[in-house]
Formats: sequence, C-alpha cells, structure tokens
Amino acid sequence: MSTSLRVQHSPALRGSGNVPADKSITHRAVILAALAEGGSRIRNALTGGDCRATVEVIRALGVQVEQTSPNELLVHGRGLYGLQAPSDSLNCINSGTTMRLLAGVLAAQTFSSRLTGSDQLCRRPMSRIIEPLRAMGANIKDHNGNPPLDIFGQRSALHGIAYQLPVASAQLKSCLLLAGLWAEGSTTVVEERKTRDHTERMLHAMGTEIRIDDAFISIDHQRRPLRPLDTTIPGDLSSAAFLIVAATIVPGSELTIPGVGVNPTRTGIIHALIEMGAAIELNNERLIGGEPVADITVRYASLRGATFDGDRIVTMIDELPVLAVAATQASGTTTIRDAVELRVKETDRIATTTNELGRLGAQVTPLEDGMTIDGGAPLQGTEVNSHGDHRLAMSLAIAGLVASGETTINDARVAADSFPAFYECLASLGATVEDR
Repeated sequence: MSTSLRVQHSPALRGSGNVPADKSITHRAVILAALAEGGSRIRNALTGGDCRATVEVIRALGVQVEQTSPNELLVHGRGLYGLQAPSDSLNCINSGTTMRLLAGVLAAQTFSSRLTGSDQLCRRPMSRIIEPLRAMGANIKDHNGNPPLDIFGQRSALHGIAYQLPVASAQLKSCLLLAGLWAEGSTTVVEERKTRDHTERMLHAMGTEIRIDDAFISIDHQRRPLRPLDTTIPGDLSSAAFLIVAATIVPGSELTIPGVGVNPTRTGIIHALIEMGAAIELNNERLIGGEPVADITVRYASLRGATFDGDRIVTMIDELPVLAVAATQASGTTTIRDAVELRVKETDRIATTTNELGRLGAQVTPLEDGMTIDGGAPLQGTEVNSHGDHRLAMSLAIAGLVASGETTINDARVAADSFPAFYECLASLGATVEDR
C-alpha cells in the first residue's frame, strides 16, 4: 500500500460518517483496567497505532489483554499491586500519552523499567512529568529532559504533593493522579485552565474517592481495589473534527456523524466553528459510560474570521491544525494565540501547519504561540508532506478537498495512528482519494 495519497478537488460530501473511538479515553481505559481486580470489557476501543502501543506495553507488564472482536478488548486486570517487571524496554512507539501516563504508574512499582519509543517520540519533552514525579519521591533518569526514561520503581518512597500545572496538560494531570493511587497521603493537582477530565471520570467510576473543587483535583492513596470497567468508548471528537470541517467548507455538503463524545472539556472546536458561522447541530444527546455523547449534523456554511486565545485553546489544542484549514476558507483574518503547546506535539505543529498550508497557497503567518490566517486566498493542489504527524496528514487532506486540481500528501498513511479508516471514510462520503 502506498504511503502517499492523491486528493482531488471535491464535490459535495453527503451521508453518514462514522469516526473511530476516542483515543484519549481508550488509552485511559486500558491502563486503568490493567490496575483493576478482575476482567474489564472495553467496547468500541480504538485499535489505531497509538492505542496499540498502550496495549502492547500493558501486555509487557504481565497483563492479559484479549481482542475479542475487531473493536472490543477484554483486559484481565491484576490489581494495583500485580504488575510484573518487563523483560525488555517498553516501546511507546509514537504515543506521548502512553509514555506520560504510564510514567506515573511505573514510578510506583517495585521494579525498574525503561520507557522508550520512536525517534519522533524521543524528541518530545518529558521534563513536565519528570520534575513533579521526582518531587513525589520517584527515581527517574532521563536524557536531557527527553526519553528514554529509566524509572527505578520505589513505591514506599512516593508521597503526595500539591502541584500547580505550569502548562494546561491533561497528560501531566493524569500522570500525577495515577501516581497518587500509590502515594502516601493526598495528591492534589491545581489547573488554571480546565483540561479534559476523562481520567477523573473513569477513576470515579472505578471507585476512587477523587475530589474536584473548582481548579483543585485531589486523590488519596487508594486502599481499596479498583472496580473493573464495563464500558463503551464514544466516538472521538478530535477525529470527527476533520469531517466537521470538511462538510463546513465543501459547498453543498451535509453530513451526520453519529455517537461522538461531546465532553465539555473537548468541545472547543465546535464552539469555535459556530462562532465563525458554521452550521453544526448536536442531536440525540445522551450519557454513555459517564461521558456525554451526541450525533452531530453539519452543513456547508460561509465562514468569517475570528480570534481564538486564552482558556478556550486547551479545549481544542489537537484540532487547531484543521481549524486553520477552515480559516483559509473564511472571509477576513483568523488569529490563534496562546497555543505554544503546538510546538511540542508529534511535530512543531505551528511550523509544519503554516509551511504545508503555505505550499497550497494559503496565507498563513506563524507566531511564537500560534498563527494568523488571512482567508480567501484560493488553494491550489500541490505536493505536501505530513512530517509523520497524523493530524497534519488529515488536515492536509481536508485542505485538498477545496484546493483546485490534485493534492499529493506524502506519508499520508500515518493518519492510522488515530483514524485508521480516515481516507476510506472520505471516499464513502463522495471524495476522491487514491493511492499515488
């Protein structure tokens, strides 16, 4: 199968597009199920590359994980004190979530382990988790703040701390809360900007006494077993965002995306697009496994530029590259600020997004903490590169739908890290997407 794809200027997109399960929730469900006592059933689990990395690391720690159907996992949890020393390094591949969350778990074990991954992952900063874990008593060796991480488990040394997040990061918050399951006393995380709360919801559902008071999230040493999970993972809003933008900017389009998680800590992209003039409806709203879910209907609409900054940025940090694509089709200027976190994702997404959209003719100017997009410049198909970043690959495909002629995306198949059937989904809705 070719790793490069050609995307043609698209006619109207119509129909129903299913998105994969939520990546963030799948990661957390697999990790916490491994720490529960007994079997946990996880339905509609994401089986893309990043979540497969989590499953394989959990297996390497002695936990049996059965894939009972293409999208269902049965995790035979070993309890809080049942993980086993791995026989080799734990390979997180490209998944920063896997590494950051499991660092909190492994710091509390009685054995040593090494977390490593791809060259791309080993360039991502880990000081943000290392420093507070060390403050809790963890013994971690890093490489100038980057992976690999050698973690010398010393459960008895861990103690709770109160820690204010220096950056809005759900991964950092989750890492510390997970370590807090074993730490003596209370662990409190203070966040000025509310980040996604999937970890807190899941811990609560499994019997943990977690206290949330405005910006303060506290957890005590867990003295009772975690209850197994029996849950269904909702559709991933971050994945749905690509279809939402596609339907918004391709004239004549109308799409329905069923069963998408609409946790309020994740819906910034919906509110941002509506502010720009998008026609988006949430229907059949319900709760599944403690998470709010809805069916999303989107129609083509004329967009106008807007400014996005401050607290709302953290609620759509992963969707900002595709928001930039939407902004190229808006009238006026769109400004994105307070998004310096984009610099340390799978790629420097400020640099790669502005460069690759610029190749297509977009008027995008990078800022230290974001970008400005002057809408209205016609996009022209050309050859672009994903730089190994799944969200950039998909964003470029959406841009290709409104670019004249043909757009070639190199290393396009990296989209499978989070949306394994993304291009097939686009094709089912009327787009022309072909191997190069």
